[in-house]
Amino acid sequence: MITNHLNARYIVAILALLFTLGGCAPINLQSGEPQTADVALALADEAESEEAAQRYLLQTADRFQAAGAHKEARTILQNRRFDTTVESLKNQYLLLAMSGVAALEDRLWAQQLSETLSSSQFQQYRADLVEQALELQLATFDLAQQPMKVAQTLIVLKAQPLNTDTKDLNDRIWQALKRTSSQVLNDESQRAIGYDTQGWLELAIILRSPGMRLEAQSKAIRDWQYNWAGHPAARELPSELSLITLLAQERPEKITLAVPLTGPLASAGAAVRDGFMAAFYTDTTAKDFNIEISVTDTHGKPFDTLYEELLKTSPDLIVGPLNKEALAAIAGRNAMPIPLLALNYDDSGNEPPARLYQFGLSAEDEARQIAERLHAEGLKQVLALIPGGDWGDRFEQALLAGLDENEGTALQIQRFFRTDNLRAVSADLLGVNVSRQRAIEVEQTIGQNVEFEPRRRQDVDAIIMVAQPTVARQFKPLFAFYFAGDLPVYSPSLIYEGRPDPARDRDLDQVVFTDIPWVLDEQNPLRSSVRSAFPNMGGQLGRLFAMGADAFQLSARLPLLEQVQGSTLDGHTGVLTMSEQGKIHRKQRWARFEQGAPKPLPELVEEESGDNLEQMTNPTPQNAAGTPNRE
Repeated sequence: MITNHLNARYIVAILALLFTLGGCAPINLQSGEPQTADVALALADEAESEEAAQRYLLQTADRFQAAGAHKEARTILQNRRFDTTVESLKNQYLLLAMSGVAALEDRLWAQQLSETLSSSQFQQYRADLVEQALELQLATFDLAQQPMKVAQTLIVLKAQPLNTDTKDLNDRIWQALKRTSSQVLNDESQRAIGYDTQGWLELAIILRSPGMRLEAQSKAIRDWQYNWAGHPAARELPSELSLITLLAQERPEKITLAVPLTGPLASAGAAVRDGFMAAFYTDTTAKDFNIEISVTDTHGKPFDTLYEELLKTSPDLIVGPLNKEALAAIAGRNAMPIPLLALNYDDSGNEPPARLYQFGLSAEDEARQIAERLHAEGLKQVLALIPGGDWGDRFEQALLAGLDENEGTALQIQRFFRTDNLRAVSADLLGVNVSRQRAIEVEQTIGQNVEFEPRRRQDVDAIIMVAQPTVARQFKPLFAFYFAGDLPVYSPSLIYEGRPDPARDRDLDQVVFTDIPWVLDEQNPLRSSVRSAFPNMGGQLGRLFAMGADAFQLSARLPLLEQVQGSTLDGHTGVLTMSEQGKIHRKQRWARFEQGAPKPLPELVEEESGDNLEQMTNPTPQNAAGTPNRE
């Protein structure tokens, strides 16, 4: 089976074999081997011909890679001498370049190289090298953010006599097409040649229709199979599509929603309930099923006891509880007789039992997404303002992990409370007080006053500001006061109240923040349709309403997210995926304050993924079907 992972030592051995058997014998331009790329490039100038010089440089780059000196090899391979590669050496050059790209994870080099790579390049090598060349080529296209080229390469692979698993290969092609934008798919469909390629593109395009629910997708897949009966994917559907056709006929019909409807969390529980029911009522496919929804108030009841009581009613799925304490009371069970979609996350670190799924508005997801955005924009060294308390502790931990994974560094993290002197907090964060103290020490040393202009620290690329709007509106002007008005500022959704308020939010201009589609998408049909019925569903309650709506959509798709790697759900709270532990993670959208109002931002190239096939962000408002049992 072809895998995505390359054995580095095996590749080195293969590349060495290539240069030994491929006519790239050592050229002794000078006794001894050059220890740096610069020396090798200088020696190459002494070669008797351009072909001899390039052979020598490729041999030297290969030796550097074998020794793990990939940066030295890159210096050689990116030299202008290879702007025009001798035809007989081109395949060897490309294999070494792809190996360097993969080893260094060099996205820019990958983008440059992908422009010269054809989908069939891996076929140019001997049989014993084809599989390794294939994986290097796929890795290069992945790093270059070219999922369409990944798919095209894998389609070409179908004709290769390799020991490939058909199901696995179709899954990989499908996942690549999912990551491809609709525009690219449409453009490629206009010029695609070949039955296999045309069939794959048509399948991907028809499942992009806005508002397409699971049942409609199932019908579209069956229709495509009928029309493309001879296509390899029609005979062996990708796992995700196969599961969609199955799930369309097998969804939970008896659902119990267990949330607090009295007590201190009553308003939050009601918002989740209303979102859940709104999503149910606008799902016309529910008429094909005998769906029954019962709602139970969890306030004042130990959830482990309540769960046992609910089991006696034989539901197909229980959704809840909403608070962490209630979830902790049941997360330690050895097994879940009935699947449970919890509306929060268990932080105990214990292995969750099977059929326990966890979904919520996790601050940790936002922290990781901020770290990814900073990396994509090349901002590596940051300062962070994070509120004190347990919530801030979780955010800080996730932020540090995200920065570490994305080659970022937190130069300083300043924790604060609302009652703190925010001017002093800002000055400490930006190093202004250090600058001032340095001047005082100089005055004391020389015994006279000196002219002094405070300065902020100069090693910062960006500021991460985690603060509620009332506090953030004070911090942002203080950054400018302390000479940091030029630094970009990034924030989680905490900074935005959920409704445009230009008069108050002008002080937040140019702050970039992440938030859920429900808040940022003014064209959301469900939000438009329920606005009159739920006029107060803005701000945090609006986010909980959206979470409830997504919980209903998840109820039919949990097996899909769990069983098919790479499957996603485009929901009101973000693009949803599931970890191996059953935790639902979200990828939100981005916006920037301009003239006091949030302006949605496009995704960066590095973050782009194709329009998701499960178009849950914009479900078409439809008539209610079925009568839920409101207990």
